[in-house]
Amino acid sequence: MGKTTNKFATLLGGLLAFSVVSTACGKEPVMTTIGAIYNLTGEQRNLDIPSSQGAELAMDEINASGGILGRPATLLIEDGETNTDVIAKKTATMIAQNPDMPVLIGMSDTDVVLAAAKAAAKDKRIFVTSGATSPLLPQDVPDFLYLACYGDNVQAAAAASFARDELKFTNVAVLYKENMSYTMLLRRYFEESFKDLGGDILFSRGYGPDSFDDAVATLPEADFIYLSASPDQVVDEIRALRNAGVTVPIISGDGFDIGTEWANLPDESNVYFTTHADVSADNTSPSVTAFRSAFKKKFPNVEPDAFSALGYDTVKLVAAAIEAAGSTDVEAIREALSTLTNFKGITGEISFSNDSQIPTKSVTIMKVIKGDETFVQTILPENVPAP
Repeated sequence: MGKTTNKFATLLGGLLAFSVVSTACGKEPVMTTIGAIYNLTGEQRNLDIPSSQGAELAMDEINASGGILGRPATLLIEDGETNTDVIAKKTATMIAQNPDMPVLIGMSDTDVVLAAAKAAAKDKRIFVTSGATSPLLPQDVPDFLYLACYGDNVQAAAAASFARDELKFTNVAVLYKENMSYTMLLRRYFEESFKDLGGDILFSRGYGPDSFDDAVATLPEADFIYLSASPDQVVDEIRALRNAGVTVPIISGDGFDIGTEWANLPDESNVYFTTHADVSADNTSPSVTAFRSAFKKKFPNVEPDAFSALGYDTVKLVAAAIEAAGSTDVEAIREALSTLTNFKGITGEISFSNDSQIPTKSVTIMKVIKGDETFVQTILPENVPAP
């Protein structure tokens, strides 16, 4: 037994030494690892839980089809807790514990994404946000931060175009949450777009945690309200508007894509919002039907939404970039991602061009009718404000 044990120890030592040498020489790892930071708790959970579920489904499908680069792949998900300090620390820790991980994905809000992307960039890792829509993000993290979604300037331009061209509105009163990058940028781009289309901004006022009712009390009569709000406050703020006697249509951005939360407003049928895709049961597109079927099989009690589709598309997009690169080398993946075109996702066709880290994508308009989200149309706006 002693000689056998010594032989085994020698063999094991040799294998370990080979593994260390292979890694040091730049050999590809035996498994492709993609990191993910999603806010599964805190005020961003309504967007990030669905997105993380879509991401999980995508990875299941990738592995069922042979993995990435012919080897198994894994998605490591951490809860950012909607806390920028926690997000930065967990991002750094995830990279330290997984040195072969070239890409991280996740999250749906500008402020939290910046915390993760900046931490990733310090270690020269790519971060692809599935749902944060600020077109300023690439300027803050050059070369390493990409969007799988459109920018706020695009969705704001689409909302303005819809209000002017389809609903024939000529004036608007704007309410926006202060001290939140998403809501303040969305409001700015919308006002610029609406003015460019000949519309009048009759009123524009920010509000804080305790001043929404005061802002509502000062609203003038207008064709509609543009409400740039945080997702966790949508239901309460619309209820407050209606209780105050405001009956005109309300229009907003993708923060209004709150899925089944609309059931809390069963009598509401006068809200429109821009979002990333219609993945409802009413959409008979083969790709959406297949996505819904797979999603419902994995998460039987959950209704997929646009953010579920964004998480799904982001993992598939990253996998496509790694396959195109033929390697898990960060620079090779970055080059492949920046030139990727005609990627067909559930949320639309994605193409990166002219060294942009934001893809060209269309915008979906939805309407809330008695607690349900209903598809209206898809818009690719012509005149988009500069970031």
